[in-house]
Amino acid sequence: MTTRDPVTLPDAAPQNWVDRHAPESLRPWLRLGRFDRPVGIWLLFLPGAMGLAYASAVTGTAFPLYFLILFAIGSGLMRAAGCAFNDLVDRDIDAKVERTRGRPIASGQITPKQALAFIIICCLISLIILLQLGTLAIMLGVGSLALVAAYPLMKRITWWPQAWLGLTFNWGFLMAYAAVAGEITLPALLFYGGLVFWTIGYDTIYALQDIEDDVMAGVKSSARALGTKARSGISVIYCLCPILTTASAALAPLSWPFYVAQALVAAHLAWQVYTLRPQDGALALKLFKANRDAGLIWVAGLIFSGFVR
Repeated sequence: MTTRDPVTLPDAAPQNWVDRHAPESLRPWLRLGRFDRPVGIWLLFLPGAMGLAYASAVTGTAFPLYFLILFAIGSGLMRAAGCAFNDLVDRDIDAKVERTRGRPIASGQITPKQALAFIIICCLISLIILLQLGTLAIMLGVGSLALVAAYPLMKRITWWPQAWLGLTFNWGFLMAYAAVAGEITLPALLFYGGLVFWTIGYDTIYALQDIEDDVMAGVKSSARALGTKARSGISVIYCLCPILTTASAALAPLSWPFYVAQALVAAHLAWQVYTLRPQDGALALKLFKANRDAGLIWVAGLIFSGFVR
């Protein structure tokens, strides 16, 4: 394996904190865990925050700040472990793709054995966090490992690996809901389903950056499957998201602040589709990152919904 000099990766901000402030010896490890690209941590953490706020609003209990901190730490660690595992499995593919060939494993900065040790350490710390969330949440957390482990294989066997990512990335909503409510209800499942479509939409936008390289590497994606109909396909996917989350809110039921937030989120998703230019990779990355803001709006709406009965 040929070792390349570490460089700022294409989907990381040019002035990200890892490249600016982290010791040089730690930079490959922080890049392996995607800490130079924190939007992924946000997108993994926000469904958990939504689950906590949703359950608190439904059960009438105080918002669990301690659980929020646990989910924040756990999201960072599990995202790091998942990304490292994905890079470990995909190291040969990553070496052929322009955007990913500088990743630590593909470029030889970190060996596969070192990456495996990194994954184990992140998972062990996450396990300590998981054990504080209650029996049902623990069971769901253990079950999520199958989703995480299978994800790198999805791009080889299905044109819709983004759907599997949606199931995986939003699993924290169910875990958080279970940690507070002690059960999983139909409204909670509907909201989870809406979030799955949210992820399919934004990750399809993300995948637009890689279509040409994915064709050369033989990698499947929803962006490739939709082809010239990417904008209309993402429109349909994004429409299913607020339909399911609104149905969930009506059944729960949630109060009016959530619906205000829901309208803002729907407008945000519509703006993404309207703005999208499938051939513009830089714009696709910008719109993908903007989904952090959509998630924060949802969280705020759910929290305020708990205050208004």
